[in-house]
Amino acid sequence: MEPESGISPTRNPSQLSWVNLSRNLLLAYQSVGVVYGDLSTSPLYVFTSTFSGKLKNHYDEEAVFGVFSLIFWTLTLIPLLKYVFIVLSADDNGEGGTFALYSLLCRHAKFSLLPNQQAADEELSAYKYGHSAPSSGSSSLKRFLDKHKKLRTALLVLVLFGASMVIGDGVLNPAISVLSAVSGLQVTERKLTDGMLLLIACVILVGLFALQHCGTHKVAVLFAPVVFIWLFCIFGIGLYNVIHWNPKIVQALSPHYIFKFFNQTGREGWISLGGVLLCITGTEAMFADIGHFTSFSIRLVFTFVIYPCLVVQYMGQAAYLSKNIGNINHSFYDSIPEPVFWPVFVIATLAAIVGSQAIITATFSIVKQCHALGCFPRVKVVHTSKHIYGQIYIPEINWILMILTLAITVGFRDTTLIGNAYGLACMTVMLITTCLMALVITFVWQKGLFAIPFLLLFGFIEVMYLSSAFTKVPQGGWVPIMLSFIFMVVMFVWHYGTRKKYNFDLHNKVSLKWILGLGPSLGIVRVPGIGLIYSELAMGVPAIFSHFVTNLPAFHKVLVFVCVKSVPVPYVSAEERFLIGRICPRPYRMYRCIVRYGYKDIPRDDGDFENLLIKSIAEFILMESVEPQFSGSESSSYDGRMAVISTRTVQSSSSLMVSEHDDLDGSGTIQSSKSLTLQILRSVYEDESMQIGRRRVRFELPESPAMDPSVREELLDLIEAKEAGVAYIMGHSYVKARRSSSFLKKLAIDIGYSFLRKNCRGPSVALHIPHISLIEVGMIYYV
Repeated sequence: MEPESGISPTRNPSQLSWVNLSRNLLLAYQSVGVVYGDLSTSPLYVFTSTFSGKLKNHYDEEAVFGVFSLIFWTLTLIPLLKYVFIVLSADDNGEGGTFALYSLLCRHAKFSLLPNQQAADEELSAYKYGHSAPSSGSSSLKRFLDKHKKLRTALLVLVLFGASMVIGDGVLNPAISVLSAVSGLQVTERKLTDGMLLLIACVILVGLFALQHCGTHKVAVLFAPVVFIWLFCIFGIGLYNVIHWNPKIVQALSPHYIFKFFNQTGREGWISLGGVLLCITGTEAMFADIGHFTSFSIRLVFTFVIYPCLVVQYMGQAAYLSKNIGNINHSFYDSIPEPVFWPVFVIATLAAIVGSQAIITATFSIVKQCHALGCFPRVKVVHTSKHIYGQIYIPEINWILMILTLAITVGFRDTTLIGNAYGLACMTVMLITTCLMALVITFVWQKGLFAIPFLLLFGFIEVMYLSSAFTKVPQGGWVPIMLSFIFMVVMFVWHYGTRKKYNFDLHNKVSLKWILGLGPSLGIVRVPGIGLIYSELAMGVPAIFSHFVTNLPAFHKVLVFVCVKSVPVPYVSAEERFLIGRICPRPYRMYRCIVRYGYKDIPRDDGDFENLLIKSIAEFILMESVEPQFSGSESSSYDGRMAVISTRTVQSSSSLMVSEHDDLDGSGTIQSSKSLTLQILRSVYEDESMQIGRRRVRFELPESPAMDPSVREELLDLIEAKEAGVAYIMGHSYVKARRSSSFLKKLAIDIGYSFLRKNCRGPSVALHIPHISLIEVGMIYYV
């Protein structure tokens, strides 16, 4: 999170501590509605799902005490000990989740299989952790992983599987939450049939997904109050039930009752663990949503609000069941005192919707992260808030989730069956987090000895729960496995095809000697204008450039090879976005621009890309003229040196304050700047035609006798080319497997990858390239 801009440096430490505490308390309040909606609604269905099967008709007061003891210690060990005290410390520059752990490992242990990574990316300020000397234990493990490179693929598959399970949560959570909430109607309205109840649940679900395009920010102000009221209600009801029904339930806090429970129930008790684990569903959101809050605020609200409220509620529900053995089907609603039933029912329904909203939004985020890391087809990403970063909406995913959720709700009609599926998905994600966390402890924290007990303790607990959940695969548990398999195949095929296409470009790069042999004219007519040639290569000239040169009679006077790449950090600041270099000697007017985005960054269609690119190239030209390390004397040195064009680069000069005034009403205004480049280049903003609706930047070069003539000539060529127009050049590639390829490879490339490329968004649309300025040339890749 960004520091408080209003904090004065003259304040004493006590004032600063008070400001930080107030800020964290505000974030803690906000996190209740966003992070804990799912976890706080678990009491609706935990006991019902636990006492199912044979155990439903063969349990007594001792069994109820044992189940509550299991719930209490599960809440204590997994959310409190594992996540609050350990996992929340493993954030990736303030971001959490499965991909945050993977990005840490990609940077520190070089586990990444993603293309176009380079050493220059490590200079990003977002690389918070330093590269400390690895310990002997981690070094030996690192050598083992380097020797067996297939383990990197296995790690990627594990991460993709975890991401697929999170998407499965987005399908199952709305179904079980809403269906459990509305089931309370059958407690008072006995005439209400299952069909009518199902219809009400489906109407709520359709409305929930239909409102996603509005964005969570429009209803976020209601989230925290709803969940707070809900927590207050369940705490009060739980406390009442403990006092009224069976105060002896407090004794079940002792783990002794767990051993008694397993001695009494045997195998059926072990199977019941698949229902007990539902009490911690939604725990992963504490780590995944850390980027929107702070670790301290999330720890604070869970320790002092969520944890005690849930413990008291489960204790009260167990106290009620211990004296009302037959009321297990609607144990939560049956335990509510009749005078407050309807208010609690309304709040429960609202809380279920809030919890569902949170997991749906998290699903959008995980899909966006998968796409940024090259593991998901291009989809439309819509910003739902101009002020809250990261709130997005993906229409295709939203409607897919809605259809799948309705199918699950109508197909199962039973919260117990849906709970079997939901528990399996959640526990799988937690186990994957445990495995990744053990690697982070070893390679990032350099504490390999601590990783072993961490993995043994939490891995053992989660494997026990997961083994129980797997026994319920025939009773609904197959759903998340099927969903995750489908999504994982899609992601892996897309990643595999993307890597193969990139490797083709990498091994078929155009020789720099061949380009130099063509001369500055490239053997064709160089016409006025700038050509932006998009490529996935961070270094070298792609093979498609020679295809352009041999098929087009003319080419632009200024050529810029643009590579848009994702780096394994959450965000890249705008000041470090562009990495500029030169290809070939100065007369060729050929440059390279690498545009870097973090896995949570979303490129915005703000219309300033061309202007920022021209400014960055101009700054590079000036920097190159005064800093010898960026100018090479030999032809082999070109296309090797690149510079980050940022405000920090410009601030090394004497007058580098930037003052810009945007033209919002359409009248021509002048944008002034004191940057190094724009002391030389004066930008005058003019509006284009009303049909285009985009502003135009006109660059002028003032008189400066001290400027080198060759630099002046190059800047004038850049300005003239910009005035002539900018064209976006992309290759329309067709990827096919070679005839000698195996059957699986042909299946993956010719059918799977080709189908996904045809039915996903085109790269020009995803990169916000204006269609009127786009030039595409077809080319077949045989991989």
